[in-house]
Amino acid sequence: MAMGLRTYPDRRRDGLPHFDVNQGEVLMHIVPAIALVFDNRLPEFPGTLYVSSRQLVWLSDAIQTKGFAIDFLSMSLHAVSKDPDAYPHPCLYVQIDTGADEESENSDSECRITSDTLDLAAVRELRLVPSNPDELETLFEICCQCAELNPEPTGDEEEGYNWFLKPEQLKRLKLEMAELEHFGEDPEEIFPTYPKNSIGQSNVDDDQLARTVLELQINDKRFEDAEEAEPGNDSNRR
Repeated sequence: MAMGLRTYPDRRRDGLPHFDVNQGEVLMHIVPAIALVFDNRLPEFPGTLYVSSRQLVWLSDAIQTKGFAIDFLSMSLHAVSKDPDAYPHPCLYVQIDTGADEESENSDSECRITSDTLDLAAVRELRLVPSNPDELETLFEICCQCAELNPEPTGDEEEGYNWFLKPEQLKRLKLEMAELEHFGEDPEEIFPTYPKNSIGQSNVDDDQLARTVLELQINDKRFEDAEEAEPGNDSNRR
């Protein structure tokens, strides 16, 4: 779920952001003297950008309690912008995914132009403007690397099956699937992520596999009953 832009007022005693090192978050890059621009507002400056493996954190150099952060999962696009018609200075352009619908976005955009109050939930775009434009290419490349470390969750892991099976478990499963095909059932409808060539160790316990086999056996019985009740069987119709 997209979180969007958020405030980041807390920092360590040495002035650096707090990173979740216990969950593997690490500092990847630092860009000093960089301005932060929300939509069409005036730049926030001066500040320092900290790029971690999970998020971008901008901390004000002038106000110790002022800071902003955005997770890579909330960034739907980032790109180097050098077009003076788009913005007067070279910058890293970022589009923010807040999960809001298009109608809400249009309404919020109108409010931002007329209001002096910054509503972070309404911000859809930001620009990172380094005082040294040569920083841009490196910043962009590192952001690309971090984005790859944070793929958008799809839910497939929860909905699918774990198909790293032991050889004996795989053999039993294939036998049961062959029986399904014999009775005219499509195994892929029951096991949509079933791999044709599975190897490796299993962390599927035997009890779970036994329950699956039992369900298949129950389905087999259902098909047998269906065959007995076919229209061609006159004893069931007369």
